[in-house]
Amino acid sequence: MSVPPAPLRGPAVPADAAASLPAKASPSWQPPPLSLYIHWPFCVTKCPYCDFNSHVRASVDHAAWRDALLADLAHEAALTAGHRLASIFFGGGTPSLMPPETVAALIDAARTHWPTADDLEITLEANPSSAEAARFAEVAAAGVNRISLGLQALDDAALRLLGRPHDLAQGLAALEAAQQAVPRVSIDLIHSRPGQTVAEWDRELARALSLGTGHLSAYQLTIEPGTRFAALHAKGLLALPPDDEAAALYELTADRCAAAGLSAYEISNHARPGEESRHNLQYWRYGPYAGIGPGAHGRRNRRATQRHRKPEAWLESVRAHGHGIETETPVSLREAAMEALLMGLRLAEGIDPHRFTAATGVPLMRAIDPAARARLAALGLVTAAGPLTATPAGRPLINRLILELAADPDRDPDCNLDSGPAAPMCAAQERTR
Repeated sequence: MSVPPAPLRGPAVPADAAASLPAKASPSWQPPPLSLYIHWPFCVTKCPYCDFNSHVRASVDHAAWRDALLADLAHEAALTAGHRLASIFFGGGTPSLMPPETVAALIDAARTHWPTADDLEITLEANPSSAEAARFAEVAAAGVNRISLGLQALDDAALRLLGRPHDLAQGLAALEAAQQAVPRVSIDLIHSRPGQTVAEWDRELARALSLGTGHLSAYQLTIEPGTRFAALHAKGLLALPPDDEAAALYELTADRCAAAGLSAYEISNHARPGEESRHNLQYWRYGPYAGIGPGAHGRRNRRATQRHRKPEAWLESVRAHGHGIETETPVSLREAAMEALLMGLRLAEGIDPHRFTAATGVPLMRAIDPAARARLAALGLVTAAGPLTATPAGRPLINRLILELAADPDRDPDCNLDSGPAAPMCAAQERTR
């Protein structure tokens, strides 16, 4: 599962590409690599645990959707000229329901609009139904070179509990088809399911690690507001394992994956060296990305974008305005620093000070309260020196700790940094207001 992180909300402002471009530090300055997220919102069924922007529709006008996505893509390309495209990610929803010719058209358009990296990573999320697996060879011919397969469980009873429309046999057949079609395959699994024991997860994880993929995402099942699981949980009809058991499952996952050669490079993601998701690393390292399609978020030109979530509203917006943007807001230096902290501390590599400053315009040590860092280091949650790195024990807690790591609230939230790398970014921020 890969969805761009949601922006901090603010008032909508008109897009102004020229005013929102970062100030160039020198004549040799080049914009950083850009990633592209494409959201396909449709699913065959709505899983009871899912709070993603996914919808079930009786029919889809595929020609209209292809044209609208191409228009939304062209809008973003016009605002990000000069960037080199590093990755494309088709997420959802269920993008493996997209016609392969639509996938091909979007990839071709992206390659036309932007110069691309020689090793451009193009990922497609997929569900293991036989109809979708039959398309893997076609989407590979269109340019997809990585498939992220939502197996979610290797047990038929668990798959029924999770509301998945496939069984284990279909899942394993789809995995084999994916491995034959593309050079890189990732699988998703969900742990901390109702009634799941450590021994059961250990056996399931061992089987998953024997399947030969270079990347595994293992997510803890959580109760999300508005889902069918949330309603069942509120009625006392669905109980998840207690926190200590969930923690044991998390630790077991990290240990077993590491022993199999798939190190945990992020809280829920494990990979062989070189098999990490380059697209997701763009988010976690706070690099720029454009997002198109219903509900997609973006971060480019120091601005946060969000598309209309409802598919019909997004489609109407594209027809009326040439894009599906609902809100577009400037990102302050404080917001950028807090978001980069939140994302970067999820990574085993931590936050490199030079990369942080380049991405946010704020020197790392000015973004962190030294007293807060010392307290967290004493608790064993972050390292005490060097790159800011959460320990294995600390990474699962980062979402709760980010406010304690934030800058001193009495400091001017934006442009009090009058020297160093942040100064030109302050000037750029002023031009957006």
